[in-house]
Amino acid sequence: MPFFKDLRRRSKASFRTSDSSTESNGTVPTTKSSSTLNSARGSTTPPSTYHANGSASNVLAAAKPNGDTPPPVPQRPNVMVPNSNRNSMITLSPSGTNGTMRVPTSAFAPKITSILDNSVVYNKVLLLNGEIGDPSQKAMDGNLTVHHDKDGQSFPPTNWPVSESYFKALVYLSPGWNKIRFDFTSPKLSSISNASAPTMHSSYIMLNYLPLNSAPPLQLVILAGKDSPCTYDAVPQRIQSEGNGLEMAVRKFRMAAHLWQAFTAEQMYRHKFGRRCFRFEEEWQTGSLSIRDWESGRMKNETRVHVVRSDKTTAELRDLQYAQQYGPAAKKGELYSIAADAVKKHFKIKPGQKQYVACLLLDAHWDPEVGTITGHAALGGTSDDLGLAIFGSQALQSYPSCIEEVVAAFTDCTPTDTKFVANDCNESGSSWEAANIGIGAHLHEVGHLFGCPHQENGVMLRDYVRLNRTFAIREPYSTRTKSQGLKVCRQEDECGWHRLDVLRFRHHPCFKLPSDELLSQDDSVQYFPVGNGRVICSASTGISFVEIWIEGDDLCRQWIDFNNNDSRLNIIPRQVTLVESDIRARLPEDKRKAKLSLTVFCGGSRNEKIEDLDELLSKKYIISLPPVRQAPKPFKGKKLGHSALEGSQPDEVILDCANLQTKLLTSVKVYHGFALDGVEFCYEDGHSQLFGKRGGKPDGDEFFLDTRRGETILGFYVRAGLWIDGIEILTSTGRRSGVFGNATGGSGHTLLAPRGYSLAGISGSCGAWIDGFQILITR
Repeated sequence: MPFFKDLRRRSKASFRTSDSSTESNGTVPTTKSSSTLNSARGSTTPPSTYHANGSASNVLAAAKPNGDTPPPVPQRPNVMVPNSNRNSMITLSPSGTNGTMRVPTSAFAPKITSILDNSVVYNKVLLLNGEIGDPSQKAMDGNLTVHHDKDGQSFPPTNWPVSESYFKALVYLSPGWNKIRFDFTSPKLSSISNASAPTMHSSYIMLNYLPLNSAPPLQLVILAGKDSPCTYDAVPQRIQSEGNGLEMAVRKFRMAAHLWQAFTAEQMYRHKFGRRCFRFEEEWQTGSLSIRDWESGRMKNETRVHVVRSDKTTAELRDLQYAQQYGPAAKKGELYSIAADAVKKHFKIKPGQKQYVACLLLDAHWDPEVGTITGHAALGGTSDDLGLAIFGSQALQSYPSCIEEVVAAFTDCTPTDTKFVANDCNESGSSWEAANIGIGAHLHEVGHLFGCPHQENGVMLRDYVRLNRTFAIREPYSTRTKSQGLKVCRQEDECGWHRLDVLRFRHHPCFKLPSDELLSQDDSVQYFPVGNGRVICSASTGISFVEIWIEGDDLCRQWIDFNNNDSRLNIIPRQVTLVESDIRARLPEDKRKAKLSLTVFCGGSRNEKIEDLDELLSKKYIISLPPVRQAPKPFKGKKLGHSALEGSQPDEVILDCANLQTKLLTSVKVYHGFALDGVEFCYEDGHSQLFGKRGGKPDGDEFFLDTRRGETILGFYVRAGLWIDGIEILTSTGRRSGVFGNATGGSGHTLLAPRGYSLAGISGSCGAWIDGFQILITR
């Protein structure tokens, strides 16, 4: 009883939790700040991981003597404006009972301009940009120190230069919420508490790092000959100071890969696709992204680098390189094939289990006598089972091995000593330029691995010679251009991925986010000319973009983008209509009458090429009906098969039921063996129409329609390559007949009439079996 009396005397407010952001039922409010919604760029912070305290940018605690930072004062998350992370306080020595002191806001606290507070990111090493104060009013140089909320457990402080009030920094993130503190110091600013010491101005930001596990990783492989000593080229001073063995090669390659990732994530964000990026496979090992972790032997979950031995000796690899450079065309790709075979054997790749691999050829060595790099190849590509990018290790000595070395690596003006290392393409006259070529050119090949061709600009056109400007705020003297570098490397000075590259990345399996909607497994693309200079393109996964190619051009210079600019709305249309006049209006005046081809890309990362737009829009794709027929003229869709079998003859069936209401289609007979021989449409009155031949299985297989429910044929799922391997019937009730013929031959294609049109028949060709197939549609 005394307890209940005391209970009644206590105020109601005393029962509230100390965190005012928690509701009375103990749950986090579902309303998020606008900065949270805007910053995710295509994803929403999961409610279960939302950090109720957010960033205490307005109430900052003073740094303790041991470098730890007290937690922010609990507060309800407010609606935040985009620059909400810019409010900060001067950090003073601890005082008072709680070790904190309220002071006026500092005008020189770091402002993060590249990301919003409470953002969700997907890569462990994040690239940040920012400024100090108002650079247009008072530009100053100084030093930025990045502190993590768990400095003793997560990552030590790192220092980054500030030039004319601008800075760039790489931030290491742990899974979950990370509270990052940024301290700015400059001798130009006098100290409030001590005039002899530099003033420190601080700001905070909260970032939620969400590791991705649902997308296939980009694997990292170092490939060496079976008798290789596993060393790479380096000058004697480098060998003495840091070594040039396999251990250091792994660390440098890992750091280069994280630079690729940070660069790509930032580029995707700038193109309004959020910070989506490829991921790496990780394992529990000695950490190397910080020099402190490596020296102390601290274990962490970090990116795995596979070391693979080839079945070739280093001498054989060197001879292959000579053959590749100086020999016949048949020898050009042998190093790539050797690497692919070694990688497939190492990962035990099975059909349908595709791997994506970036491979470093460790036995690439500079031969000063011959003046070439042996054992090196720069190639990238993709196939059904393997996407592979290979590049040599000739510039590896110039790479940073940890985050603390990134600025030093991209500002090191040490001349290249060609007695020991290569001046690759005469663009690596100094150490920082060699880092650009090595890291950037390998990233170029990774672009090929992800399906990117060469482009007008960007990484896929050797703009990586300016890769340093992404990570360093200043640029030193360039031996390549024979000019002094930039004092401030701004965003417009950096290299980047081309828009067509990021459009490919947006729907690539390696860039998939958990928040992405599930796509149809059918990733085929269809197109139909429908008269009046119009082409309808459709895909169940949506139409992402269309490349416009002018005859004779080796680069795509015009395209049509159907992606929504709001990254939170991952919606692309399933059907689009392309108008020839609109397409040609996008071209330069002198190119508007040129022969055009189109490449249509869908949301399933697959594409379909229209070889000749003029031919597709010609009368060749319109079916001429007898004069007595009053029905609209049918149009031919895209053709499958090559119509190249011996004795192949054109064939065509216009369905009677498509134009005559008195004709009731009741069943379809399919004749097949290891390929499709024929398709016969059977009517209620006993009449039938045959496309192809009655070969293969005797009497074929018959699929009956449910005529009582008004079931009709919508289209077909076709397996095709050089000829037609198999076919499946798709009906208006959602039924599928199953594949008749070879269900695994060729590739799959769904042929359906677009919205507003219906199936009118079949056209194609037949030799010993059907080797050409396309559907006919009509309004």
